[in-house]
Amino acid sequence: MARVVISAIGRDRPGIVNELSQAVLDLDLSIEDSRMTVLGGEFAVLMSVTGTDTALARLEGNLGELCEASGLAYLFRKTEVQSRGHALPYLVRVVTMDSTGIVARIAGFFSQRQINIRDLNTETEHAAHTGTLIFNLVMTVEVPAGVRINELRSEFAAFCGEQDLDGSLEPG
Repeated sequence: MARVVISAIGRDRPGIVNELSQAVLDLDLSIEDSRMTVLGGEFAVLMSVTGTDTALARLEGNLGELCEASGLAYLFRKTEVQSRGHALPYLVRVVTMDSTGIVARIAGFFSQRQINIRDLNTETEHAAHTGTLIFNLVMTVEVPAGVRINELRSEFAAFCGEQDLDGSLEPG
């Protein structure tokens, strides 16, 4: 089985998911993994599609026509499944008052320790009573075998304290 990753973005409207998933189904391909969301009025799609090389090549051609007609910008890239080695998934949650640079600081903490970020989602919301903008981050990291979890938790707790973040690191 061959694999491609497709990224597409365009003005949000009903029917985009149906059009994209039907284009995949029409060629007897399979969507193995996907993320789809609305960000600032734009609909964004990331999907991993598998099938034969021939069918994937046809999808690439069909996708160009579909995206042009739908007003979507897209990227089509051949890829492979990467070995994760011996890593354990951990769920990171952070809540704090919104400010510039939160994601970069948190990503830096894990990057310095050679810990891969597998998935990351953020959102802001207004606090119920005060209207203060609150920043929420949820991500899954891959902690390599050999990393002492208790030490990592202590370091993350100290980092959160220094950065004025309410954070947790739990098995995912």
